[in-house]
Amino acid sequence: MATFRRRNNKWQVQVRRAHLGSISQTFNQKKDALQWAREKEIELQQYCIEFKRDKFPILSDLIARYIKTVSINKRGYDFERYCFNNILKSKISKTPINFITTQHLSEYREQRLKSVRYSTFVRELNLIRHLFSVAIKEWGFAINNPCKMIAKPIVINRRERRLSISEYNYLVKGNYPQLKLRNIIELAIETGMRRGEILNIKTEHINGQTLLIPQTKNGHPRTIPLTKRALNILENSHLPFAYTPNALRIAWERLKRNGNIKDLHFHDLRHEAISRFFEKGLSMPEVALISGHKDVRMLFRYTHLKAIDLLIKL
Repeated sequence: MATFRRRNNKWQVQVRRAHLGSISQTFNQKKDALQWAREKEIELQQYCIEFKRDKFPILSDLIARYIKTVSINKRGYDFERYCFNNILKSKISKTPINFITTQHLSEYREQRLKSVRYSTFVRELNLIRHLFSVAIKEWGFAINNPCKMIAKPIVINRRERRLSISEYNYLVKGNYPQLKLRNIIELAIETGMRRGEILNIKTEHINGQTLLIPQTKNGHPRTIPLTKRALNILENSHLPFAYTPNALRIAWERLKRNGNIKDLHFHDLRHEAISRFFEKGLSMPEVALISGHKDVRMLFRYTHLKAIDLLIKL
């Protein structure tokens, strides 16, 4: 269906078809707009006939299959399911996969960016991209990957957040009753471990003054040295810590509110720890052994030395 509109002495024409979205163009003369509209309507009709020869599932059905067969085997299963649930709430999820175009994804992007950050959308876009890749390469659907042509924004997630002295004193030495939470926070600063790694510590993982981390983000186990304070915390704690990831998140947010601490993520404690390792004089390989980073460039993202401290060396 073509629509025409006269604007600024020119003719704007738009051709729209169900599931395919719309395409538009501007012409100086109406006869050129009419001819272009007829050609595009014929092209879209032929396109629909070609793809209707086979039956294709809607996106929500493809997502359900992906979650059950691909996501279920990943450590990030819960996160992927959360991202897909957001996609399932949009109208694009009811569109047959052979009709999904770059324009659909662009519209979804504009919709999502009203409520989430670019980094969140990029993660969802990467999931959709891989979903279509699996559908094409492994499940045999003869379609194009619509994600290839959509612009992928460059996301800069670098954070420079360090603890102030008052924040450190409140979190580690403060007078609040949650001893387990205090121990977890101090352990994160002493070791640079991630939240999930801390919650999965078991007594059998401790060997002398070292700790085995059998399950890590990059899939490679690592063994780290423990400071005397970290070892003391572990030896006097009931392991594993009696927190679920969500319970720890809630307790952390409540603690920050009570202490009037702004813009501090639990993951920032890992930034703090790694920066402190460098400030103590540890070398890049030594810090990488503790943090588990395989890429030095990634390690630099977690290194935020204080400029004022460098004056001593200069």
